[in-house]
Amino acid sequence: MADITINEVRRRLQLFAKEHENDREEKQYAQQFMRDFYACFGLSKSSASMFEKKVIKFGNARGYIDSFIPGVLLVEQKTTGEDLYKAYEQATDYAMAITNEFEKPQYILISDFQTFHLYNLHSLDKEPLICSLSEISKRADWFMFLVDKRVIAYSEELPINRKAVEQIAKLHDALLKANYTGRDLESFLTRLLFCLFADDTGIFGEDGQFKKLVAKTKEDGSDLGMAIAMLFQVLNTAHDKRQTNLDEALKAFEYVNGGLFAEQISIPSFDFDLRTILVKCSELDWSGISPAIFGAMFQSVLEAGATDTAHRKESRRELGAHYTSERNILKVIQPLFLDELHKEFEQAITKPKLQALYDKLHTLKFFDPACGCGNFLVIAYRELRRIENDVIAKLYFKGEQGGLLDVKEYCKVSIEQFYGIEIDEAAVHIARVAMYITDHQLNLESGNRFGETRATVPLVATPHIHCGNALRTDWNSIVKAEDCNYVFGNPPFIGAALKNTEQQSEMDSVFYNIDGAGKLDYVCAWYVKATYYTDINSDIKCAFVSTNSIAQGEQPAILWKVLFKHGISINFAHRTFRWSNEGRGVAAVHCVIIGFSKHSGGAKKLFTYENLKADPVLVIANQINPYLVDAANVLIENRSNVLCPNLPDLIRGSIPYDDGNLLLSEDEKNAILSADSSLEKYIKKYGGAKEMLSNEWRYCFWLKDATPTEIVSNKVIKNRVEAVRDFREKSKTSSVHSKKDIPALFGDIRQPSADYLLIPRHSSENRKFIPIAYVSKEVICADSAYALPNASLYHFGILSSSLHNAWMRTVCGRLKSDYRYSGGIVYNNFVWVSNLDEVLRANIEKCSQQVLDIRANLKDTTVGDAYKVIAMPTELVKAHKDLDKAVDEAYGYKGGDDDASRVAFLFKRYEELTSLLPATVVKKKRAKKQDDGGLLI
Repeated sequence: MADITINEVRRRLQLFAKEHENDREEKQYAQQFMRDFYACFGLSKSSASMFEKKVIKFGNARGYIDSFIPGVLLVEQKTTGEDLYKAYEQATDYAMAITNEFEKPQYILISDFQTFHLYNLHSLDKEPLICSLSEISKRADWFMFLVDKRVIAYSEELPINRKAVEQIAKLHDALLKANYTGRDLESFLTRLLFCLFADDTGIFGEDGQFKKLVAKTKEDGSDLGMAIAMLFQVLNTAHDKRQTNLDEALKAFEYVNGGLFAEQISIPSFDFDLRTILVKCSELDWSGISPAIFGAMFQSVLEAGATDTAHRKESRRELGAHYTSERNILKVIQPLFLDELHKEFEQAITKPKLQALYDKLHTLKFFDPACGCGNFLVIAYRELRRIENDVIAKLYFKGEQGGLLDVKEYCKVSIEQFYGIEIDEAAVHIARVAMYITDHQLNLESGNRFGETRATVPLVATPHIHCGNALRTDWNSIVKAEDCNYVFGNPPFIGAALKNTEQQSEMDSVFYNIDGAGKLDYVCAWYVKATYYTDINSDIKCAFVSTNSIAQGEQPAILWKVLFKHGISINFAHRTFRWSNEGRGVAAVHCVIIGFSKHSGGAKKLFTYENLKADPVLVIANQINPYLVDAANVLIENRSNVLCPNLPDLIRGSIPYDDGNLLLSEDEKNAILSADSSLEKYIKKYGGAKEMLSNEWRYCFWLKDATPTEIVSNKVIKNRVEAVRDFREKSKTSSVHSKKDIPALFGDIRQPSADYLLIPRHSSENRKFIPIAYVSKEVICADSAYALPNASLYHFGILSSSLHNAWMRTVCGRLKSDYRYSGGIVYNNFVWVSNLDEVLRANIEKCSQQVLDIRANLKDTTVGDAYKVIAMPTELVKAHKDLDKAVDEAYGYKGGDDDASRVAFLFKRYEELTSLLPATVVKKKRAKKQDDGGLLI
């Protein structure tokens, strides 16, 4: 996101209108016209738009979109005087022909240079906003979506990426079938990827040399392996070292160097089928592949499993390797350093400032300590080169009349500025090749822009990507902290409960046995390692994609207690969003992005999401706390007792540990009572969240008051109790096995002795409120819910309010995307109103009763369905609004209706309340200020 004001946009649009007031012809002026238009909103041509995008319309007719920003804007440019309404029909045809849902534009802009028609396809009103070129600066607000929703032309879905990986996958599978496996297979395919790309992009000299080499071999493939082996040897030999009698076809290949072809590997034998697949691979146009995306898919091919990597697919799952898409990589690196560099470029209006930026770019060092196939490094390098190109153009490029004589002397940004650690050796190979390919693509891009470029081969520069365990490796041995500027990446996604023994040992070595480290996700170790790294160089800025659980529940307090002690602050963050990997299969992951450093100054950028699939919305925050809200740096620790006095204790439901033998469906209950009605006193209604939400209760044998004689004398009870004992006896779980001697009772009994509020432990993200209900003490509360005994209408009202639910959504843990309510984190830490005025309390109780009455009168609707956002009845919505108004008034809350405002208010109240707690109460949890102002509770 650019830090550009609407006043600045208006100023630029005034200059734009003046500069283009005489433009008329589409073919002559269209592209420059749109480039300059985009520049008014801080969008550069290299990163913001596509021109002449080809689409296949209905009936297989081809068309070309004049300008296109995927997911945002489609532009149709016409010569002055042409029919703009007819042009709109043409543009909508193009929009409908875009098959990728994520790329479908929200806006269509039709222009004939002198007039603009802007359509919002998401609006019910399909009439355009119309203005002239001369008045466009007055209509800047119409186009501010270009600032608010800046989107890069992403390449995840380019067809060549899919076609290429499909062909490589076929070759890989065929080689496996021929028993060509292991490291040789990985190295061979990695080299092959480089050759295929090099063949279509001029690296080898003339395009198509590798394709010709393969085509010249025998159809049965008998000599193909030998030809490739010879080629690999030639590519690793400088021209002056090659044999003088070398075949002309081989002699024509450029020297590659860089160690890519240095290692001796066995080359596979080919037959007709294998050769046919390789021929098809060579016939594809590889020039358009995205190294970041293809690298991830290529890795998934290798995961299919050679002999010595038979468990790689499973091990990669254990490593938590998810491949981050280009869109999400940019979410990390834009606020981390790209926005700052773009801003520096825009403000460099003098030659000394431009020169300073130019001199700075090639000194920056970037480090990804969990780099996988190099996706982050690839995109970061690409964007850095493009910024350098912009600077070179301003400093030195004179256009057609005086172009650069030797551009390689000016392009100083190098892949040697990029460092990585990756535990999988195959991924290390792929990452290096991906960087080489990206380097060549950027060399070609510079050539297209300036008329000539630096040569890609022989490979002189090498990315510093090391194979190793990032948590066992001293990062200073990869790149000295004093030299490093940015640390970023996508460390493994492994939940706290899923870590294996070795991974927990690695975390222990990083956390030095800090209390609670075992409750943290694996990714937290990267945060701590990065923090120690910044202790050496406080100017380093860091950002990681992470599982969203690190910003919820118990984890923030444990992790940030460590980070705050080292002076770490959050500079920017993306709240929970959903993304999918780009490998074979799709991994839906709920994650966050956190950018942090020791520098706490400057505006904080907080990206929020209306829903998990929505686009991010930027909010400028005063402070971003560990729960990723604009609020005080308080840490909510697991509290065994309620923070506020005079509240009922929250009780977790009972657990049967019975293998289903003490539980009954309604049909089973009816059948048993029909045979023996005397058992009715031992059968009670039973349920938790699911049963309350669906109103389909189960039943259970509740034998707490049954005598031994009654248990053994009734055949039905006796058989079920014996089955329970057998199950507990055989169980290897100590908590279950220890209850084998009391098989007639639930394993854990926590049933309240009074009527209670039943609160689900887990609730869907599709509900604005966690539905809670009053339940009789005769109903056995299951472990899937909490019970709040002796709860008044006041308690019901507070817990059912938006204020409490906003708190819950912020501090609770999650099960996937579902909310996980808890006593220790959510309920016990919630701030209740002290000394509440009786009138205000009575108003809350009145509104609470209104909610309950409306729910009771709902016909053929369960509580669970009634609270789904898309189905909530109008009268229930109104009743909750009245309740919110009453609760807000009681708290003195006068902020917005959004979660962020409510939670900021509650965090402030929490901070005030906990600071007043007497030392005898807080003891070890005594509040203490950190250097950055963080308050640890």
